[in-house]
Amino acid sequence: AILSLDAKNAAIVTKHANLDVAVSECILGALSFNGQRCTALKLIFVQKEIAAEFTAKLSEAVSALKPGLPWEKDVKVTPLPEVNKPPYLKECIDDALAKGASVLNIQGGYTEESFVFPAVVYPVNSEMKLYHEEQFGPIIPVVPFEEIEEPIEYQVNASHGMQVSIFSEDPQEVSRLIDPFVNLVSRVNINCQAQRGPDVFPFTGRKDSAEGTLSVFDALRSFSIRSLVAAKLTESNKELLNTIVRDHDSNFLSTDYIF
Repeated sequence: AILSLDAKNAAIVTKHANLDVAVSECILGALSFNGQRCTALKLIFVQKEIAAEFTAKLSEAVSALKPGLPWEKDVKVTPLPEVNKPPYLKECIDDALAKGASVLNIQGGYTEESFVFPAVVYPVNSEMKLYHEEQFGPIIPVVPFEEIEEPIEYQVNASHGMQVSIFSEDPQEVSRLIDPFVNLVSRVNINCQAQRGPDVFPFTGRKDSAEGTLSVFDALRSFSIRSLVAAKLTESNKELLNTIVRDHDSNFLSTDYIF
């Protein structure tokens, strides 16, 4: 329950965003490790006024990614480790195409054995599998929206609640998004991808994403049962315990500052 961490993390790109930053961070968020991270960006909402420009930039950048094997230089997209993943991704793409979406980038969705080239799918809507299901693979579904309440409403109704990425240079707009989202997800990223670290930060989730708060420190505490040794405060007990500590007879009782 604590480490469940399923997610359908959304990015919200408003008309006030720096599109170059948004495209770069969305690609990192959606396609690092082929999108096979719980923290990956798995749904991108983009305001309609800039949707054409954003998707054009995004598609061009995705098409330029180098495919290959992990140990080859500058490779960004690699084969997938799951036998059933390519057919599932094709199923998701075919479902979107049948309901009005298109694959925008060159070679998007191309499959060869366990390799799938990333696909930018647009426009995605709530009738499609890609809107609701965690694809956990190299598909970037893009949802156009008019009013900022639309991506908020998505998160209200979503079954998972891990992170969100907000792309905007407007302070008032960012503020209006932060306030509802901090009660819907557990980390709000401003002008950057959703991500795991650093380890000093809590790693948290809401709804079906997780129960509890995780960082390295919190994880150790979550999976550890605290134990203690107790005795009444008498002279004989003090002498007994101090002798054990002094002579290093116990691994557990090993600090003398307590006494």
